[in-house]
Amino acid sequence: MRRSNLPAELNRFVGRTIEQAALTALLDASRLVTVVGVGGVGKTRLALRAAAAAQKRYSDGVRLAELAPLRDPDLIEYALVEALDLTDHTPRPPREALVEHLAERRTLLVVDGFEHLVEHCAPLVRELLEHAPGLTVLAIGRRPLRVAGEVVFPLAPLGEEDAMTLLAERAAEAGAPSLPGAEADAFHGVPTPAGAPLHPGTAAARPGGPARGPARTGDRDAVRELCRRLDGIPLALELAAGRLPLLSVEQMLYRLDDRFRLLTDGARGALPRHQTLRTAIGWSHELCTPEERLLWARLSVFPGPFDLEAVEYVCGGPELPPERILDLLGGLLAQSLLTREDTPAGPAYRMLDTVSAYGAEWLAALDDTDRMRRRHRDWYMGLATWCELEWFSPRQPEVAALTEAALPHLRAALDLCLELPEDAHLAQHLAGTLWFAWVGCGRLSEGRHWLDRALALESGHEEARLKALWVLGYVAVLQGDGTAAVAALHECGERARSSRNALAEAYATHRMGCLALLTDDMPRAEELIGRALDAYRELGELNSNVLMAQIELAMARAFRGDQEGAGVLSREVREVCEERGELWARAYALYVLGYLAWTRGAFGEARELLTECVSINDSFRDLVGLVLAIELLALVTVSEGDAEEAAVLQGAAVPVWDTVGVRLFGSEAFDVPRSLCERQAEEALGAEAYGAAFRAGQGLSAAEAVERALVAGRNPAVGGPAEESAPRPFRTAGTATVPGTRKPAGSPTGKGGEAAG
Repeated sequence: MRRSNLPAELNRFVGRTIEQAALTALLDASRLVTVVGVGGVGKTRLALRAAAAAQKRYSDGVRLAELAPLRDPDLIEYALVEALDLTDHTPRPPREALVEHLAERRTLLVVDGFEHLVEHCAPLVRELLEHAPGLTVLAIGRRPLRVAGEVVFPLAPLGEEDAMTLLAERAAEAGAPSLPGAEADAFHGVPTPAGAPLHPGTAAARPGGPARGPARTGDRDAVRELCRRLDGIPLALELAAGRLPLLSVEQMLYRLDDRFRLLTDGARGALPRHQTLRTAIGWSHELCTPEERLLWARLSVFPGPFDLEAVEYVCGGPELPPERILDLLGGLLAQSLLTREDTPAGPAYRMLDTVSAYGAEWLAALDDTDRMRRRHRDWYMGLATWCELEWFSPRQPEVAALTEAALPHLRAALDLCLELPEDAHLAQHLAGTLWFAWVGCGRLSEGRHWLDRALALESGHEEARLKALWVLGYVAVLQGDGTAAVAALHECGERARSSRNALAEAYATHRMGCLALLTDDMPRAEELIGRALDAYRELGELNSNVLMAQIELAMARAFRGDQEGAGVLSREVREVCEERGELWARAYALYVLGYLAWTRGAFGEARELLTECVSINDSFRDLVGLVLAIELLALVTVSEGDAEEAAVLQGAAVPVWDTVGVRLFGSEAFDVPRSLCERQAEEALGAEAYGAAFRAGQGLSAAEAVERALVAGRNPAVGGPAEESAPRPFRTAGTATVPGTRKPAGSPTGKGGEAAG
């Protein structure tokens, strides 16, 4: 796990030296510090700098959870789970997983944008602090949480000199002529060429405004007055800076004095700084062209970063031709109304919450909110469908990154589908289509949340319901919730037979076979998965799910001692994956093939296969596949004669399993490599030395465990096999289930949890 998910700063941080030192000191003395202030005053920027400066004091890292995009308070816990890189496949509430995860860790959790969810967020923060003595929370919002022990840090606007410096630097970044102001000369921006035309539609081009002409600088007093009028609010100053390539400081002062006097004075009961901020945003709005204003309003339906293609579809129309969108985005970007960032999914744009809220008011005034939300939903439903198809392709890494980036939008789409009874089928369809996100990208708990809500509604669309049912069954199997899994899969099978939907019936049968595999009923697993594979072949179905069925069948056969049959199935999967560029299922085929190589005594081959498996699973952040491969790699290592390294790898697997869920799914069959390795390593080292090496491994982070496994793979131990390490098949206690002895399925979690299903 990365020690921090704090975003990188895109430009120089100005001022706030005293405030940053004070906030950092408070984090030393208090476990809950809340930075409060008006929107746009710079709360987030300051808090993130303080968090970054303090991160060395937190051995388990600093994590940022952004709550502003959320509408549903039930998603707060999932947002924290995601921020902590916590994967938990158990059916327990995510709050319990959070408490358990944080209980023994020293972590700084930064919670930003909670004010609209404060009634739900405050009790959660209080509970986490009560149960996790090593946890410190840095909250950022417009009002306090009002939790016992909270220290409130009110953030005032910038002082005069810092405000002038910020305005000068941001204006230079925007290409404006240099401004007089503190430290302005030290910042070398690129000036706008003399005679640069004013933006179309500005006040200077209208009757009553200053005469049209080239942008010119004001003197120091004018700059000071502008900063004063904007109350030193960083967002207001940055918006002003975005206009300085086009307007002089005097022109801006004129506009504040004249056009927005009513806006400033007329908001009865509003705090002066709220009035100023609204004035600044309204002023930027007024300076936009009609097309830019319309785009601004429509962009407010995006709850997170968005890309060009999404904007062209969602916001385009007769008034905003798609071919104009790029230029209009550029205009908003130049005015500091948008920011551009590079993400793993590609370039994206982001609109500040305060700016977006202003746009939402205008969209509501246009009576166009509902239509735009539907268009937004339709785009992301289409994106989810494309991602599901492309998951079985060389684009899997791209799909995973795209899904991660689109998560706020997919949540908003699901929310909208669930709002209206007539859209229940869309909720079921979308929740089912996203199976690869719930399973392949480590979000089983959130997937369960959406699937349960969607299936609680009667949609009248059988196909959508059937898909949601087998996906729910799949998720419940991997969570170890056998009762819910059987209920969902039984309903799916019965309804599929009634409606003659052979494909849905095959998926229900397949997932029942997964449940049998995880509960050590290998004969039943073979029978059900084999029947599902026959149906898939007859129906012409071929995708990652089908390949995983073959791998699961190979596992069942390997556990029963049929090494030849398991090898044939696994090699077939690897070949198909190589032809199609599929990586996720390939990693699990490599896992089985690595085991089979170990049974033949081909330790070098086993190590090579498992090292590649570790590398692929790490790239997908697939913790289930990763920890399974590390456990088996430990067995290979002790077989090669390096018992100490094997013990370290076994210890390294423990914290990963703690993140994933119940160790080795609670399965006797999956536990064989671990128990065999433990016995051999302890016999070779002695109990004391084994325990010391094991504890050293436990102290490794997931990233360090991966590096240890990969380094060990490049530098295998030299020496013969350890005593009693002769290869032998993994076997369960018997081929039939003995009443009263079957263990419940465990709770694998982590991206790609299909390792066992």
